[in-house]
Amino acid sequence: MDQTTKEAGKTMAIISYVTLIGTLIAYFSNQGDKKNEFVTFHVGQAVRIWILWIILTVVVNILVFVTSIGMLAYLGYIPLILAILGAMNANNLKEEPIPVIGTIGG
Repeated sequence: MDQTTKEAGKTMAIISYVTLIGTLIAYFSNQGDKKNEFVTFHVGQAVRIWILWIILTVVVNILVFVTSIGMLAYLGYIPLILAILGAMNANNLKEEPIPVIGTIGG
C-alpha cells in the first residue's frame, strides 16, 4: 500500500479507535468507491478490541462477583491500552496488528 493511500485514510483510521461510534463512522464512511485499505485494516483492529471489551467485561464482572477480588476490575483497562496502541499505529501510518488479538479471525 502506498503512502498516499495511508495519508488519505489516516484520520478515519484514528477515529475508528475512538469509541464504538467512531468505529461505526469509520466503517460506513469507508464504503463504495471511497474504500481505503488502510482504514479497512484499522476498522478491523478496532472491531477486535470492541469484541474483547465485551467479553472481558462479562468475565471480569463474574470473577469479581464470585471471588470478591476488586483488583480484577483493572483488567478492564486492557482494551483501552490496545485502542491507544492502535491509534498510535494509525497516526504513524503503520499497518501492524495490535498485540495478542490483532491476528485473530483474519
